[in-house]
Amino acid sequence: MRHTRGHTNNRRSHHALSAKTTVKDKESGNIRLPHRLDEATGMYRGKQIAPARSPHAKKEKVKGPSTAPIAPHIHEHAHEEHQNAEAKSSKGITGKVATGGRPKARSGFGGGV
Repeated sequence: MRHTRGHTNNRRSHHALSAKTTVKDKESGNIRLPHRLDEATGMYRGKQIAPARSPHAKKEKVKGPSTAPIAPHIHEHAHEEHQNAEAKSSKGITGKVATGGRPKARSGFGGGV
């Protein structure tokens, strides 16, 4: 079907960006979003809600990996042999082919013994 310029422009009419509404605080004169807490003073509608932030207090950002020592993770069962390990290894590819012509798993010789 045809896709006209008018159709495209009508669809794009909703893509316009609108500016954020800001309010100048009456007491401190700080600019903030409406119906929000003034972060510098901690006031909202004339009440102290949160502690006031000092303008020079910044959190120190640490870059890079942590230097704390990490305990090694040890698997208790890592060195145990499975009960049917030798039975699985003795079959090999020829055992799988001889047992039915095609493997039971759908993806090649991967499994499904």
